[in-house]
Amino acid sequence: MKLADLPTPCLVLDRTVLNRNLRAMAGHLSRLRVPLRPHMKTAKSIEVARLAIEGQSGGITVSTVAEAEYFMSHGIVDILYAVGITPRKLEHVVQLNAAGADIIVVTDDIDMAAVIATLDSPPRTLIEIDSGEERGGVAPDGDLLLEIAQVLGPALTGVMTHAGHSYAGRGAREMSRIAEQERGSATLAATRLREAGHEISIVSAGSSPTARHAENLAGLTEVRAGVYMFGDLFQAEIETHGMDGIAVTVLTSVIGRRPGRILVDAGGLALSKDRSTESAPRDYGYGLALDLLGQRSYGQALVRRAYQEHGVIEMDPARPIDLPIGGLLRIAPNHTCMTAAAHDRYFVVDGGDEVVAIWSRINGW
Repeated sequence: MKLADLPTPCLVLDRTVLNRNLRAMAGHLSRLRVPLRPHMKTAKSIEVARLAIEGQSGGITVSTVAEAEYFMSHGIVDILYAVGITPRKLEHVVQLNAAGADIIVVTDDIDMAAVIATLDSPPRTLIEIDSGEERGGVAPDGDLLLEIAQVLGPALTGVMTHAGHSYAGRGAREMSRIAEQERGSATLAATRLREAGHEISIVSAGSSPTARHAENLAGLTEVRAGVYMFGDLFQAEIETHGMDGIAVTVLTSVIGRRPGRILVDAGGLALSKDRSTESAPRDYGYGLALDLLGQRSYGQALVRRAYQEHGVIEMDPARPIDLPIGGLLRIAPNHTCMTAAAHDRYFVVDGGDEVVAIWSRINGW
């Protein structure tokens, strides 16, 4: 089967690029002597997970209980559910753990800590630390950290943090600084908890930009990263990888032609309406048009408008797109996590147009 045989729009995954991205991150963290616990919230695929954990400790990170259940059903049991737990989701986690999983949960709330502590067999629990993003987590030097730890008691296993504010960083030097801030917050929290008499075995941190640009990870027991596997235009702009690191694209058909622009059947649902590159050095609209083999044959041809099922590509005058109605091209996304979320499978290629596999995804919550 060829790409030309596929229905559009659909998701294309270049396994050659994926494997190169996986090797690059694994090699970098190996040099820093910290294991990788890959985050599967972007890929949501057992085939990708198996590639990502090869040579690692075997654990993964997820962002939904549905993902945890899916990966457990495929034999991966060491799972960090890296979203603040709620009482109802805790019940589901307890059931999965009783069935053989080892799902770790996260909280930054003292009342939720009390709920966890009342369980006969509570899951391993991490306290979330705010390392600068100001989204979730407690201050590493605050009193609440020790108060939550006291309530959790034996359920407490460690701490975790996510430097989401790294996405606002620009350049390797700034990313390295944010990575050190992230590491320092996590290790400070772990040190204070140990000094208070708690056993801390997990000190978890990570985002793809900080993992890629970190120079020192001493004190961390693991690093979490996810989007690095697939890459996207925004990650290329903030130097997590190069433009050759984008493994996932959307295959789309030409459905209309006008002077200087074409209409395609990939709109907001197929591409997402994420505009993350708007604040980056180069703005790629809603995506960059590539040829059928994923090459930049069309210069700066950008998706400038995204309706529900329609995308409008403005051509680069220096490199016009000469395709008939039904002609195929691929679009590199701004934010691959959001783009992939609307699709239920990957059509896998190895650098060409031959579809070598079809990998399913787990969506929903």
